[in-house]
Amino acid sequence: MPPTDHLIAFTITCAVVVLIPGPSVLFTVGRALSLGRRGALLTVVGNATGVYIQVVFVAAGLGAVVATSATAYTAVKVAGALYLIWLGVQAIRHRQSWAEARPDAALPRGAWRILRQGLVVGVTNPKMIIFLTAVLPQFTDTGRSVGPQILVLGAIVVAIALVCDSLWALAAGTARAWFARSPGRIRAMSGVGGAAMIGLGATFLVAGGHE
Repeated sequence: MPPTDHLIAFTITCAVVVLIPGPSVLFTVGRALSLGRRGALLTVVGNATGVYIQVVFVAAGLGAVVATSATAYTAVKVAGALYLIWLGVQAIRHRQSWAEARPDAALPRGAWRILRQGLVVGVTNPKMIIFLTAVLPQFTDTGRSVGPQILVLGAIVVAIALVCDSLWALAAGTARAWFARSPGRIRAMSGVGGAAMIGLGATFLVAGGHE
């Protein structure tokens, strides 16, 4: 367990960073517009799980390898970007089925699939790899075992992200529910959500190289 003063300082730092809308928020909002509240909340849980897998990698020392290796970082970035683009294309392709479904009814693609998709995006988020690798070790006590401390700090990151992203999911899902009164509007919203994910993936893909 990190020292108490380190935990407090890290929690404040993490809250500030998470509250600033970033890739996870854009992804969550895009999914909410495409799938509704339930789909977005499942996405948030999957994404948070993927981020914690990154935390485990950082605790094991693998995060530093990815962060410092241009080849590894680029591979993760491209994989994540292409997957986001694919999800966006699917949202646009299937917007008719979203329009025909009742708001937040049984999800056409299944809960487990949506969870898995969120997890993949979380694991391959290149910005989060850099954040976890660069920031978490700074709040550890080097006089103690660092790995377990990183796992605790990572749990704080995930907990804060779960709360904040869930609020974004509910807000965007509520807006979608209003648009769902018209099949034409819900098709448009699903298309907007898909376009948002494609744009986010494209941003990752063309962003400056290894940071």
